[in-house]
Amino acid sequence: MAATVSTVIGLGSSSLSSPSRVSAPKPTSLTSGFLKSTVTVRNPLKQAHASGGKYTCSFQRDWLRRDFNVIGFGLIGWLAPSSIPAIDGKSLTGLFFESIGAELAHFPTPPALTSQFWLWLITWHLGLFICLTFGQIGFKGRTEDYFEK
Repeated sequence: MAATVSTVIGLGSSSLSSPSRVSAPKPTSLTSGFLKSTVTVRNPLKQAHASGGKYTCSFQRDWLRRDFNVIGFGLIGWLAPSSIPAIDGKSLTGLFFESIGAELAHFPTPPALTSQFWLWLITWHLGLFICLTFGQIGFKGRTEDYFEK
């Protein structure tokens, strides 16, 4: 058997040879616009000689500081004024719940874009979220002495 060398199409001058002609592999240097450069990337959060090379973060992990008192009082604080009959003798909460019932009467069909349901839905929830936001600001501000002189 004779050892033959054949050129593989597409690899240029690369050739396949018998195991007796295998030489030490040469390191390949590839350059491409898709490959990252060999520049060492520096971490902007890592400061030299600051807390042993670890970064410190002053951001509180419990940033929401959820409190069920705020949710409860906020919901009650919104249900009370939204239940006052001020719109043609009906309350916003009553109109919203009536529109839910009217839309559920033809359930598989979604509400039309011209339905009053959307107006009451957006108005009721916007008021609720504003009440909850101000409740969170006020309750947490008071417990953390934010409003003290």
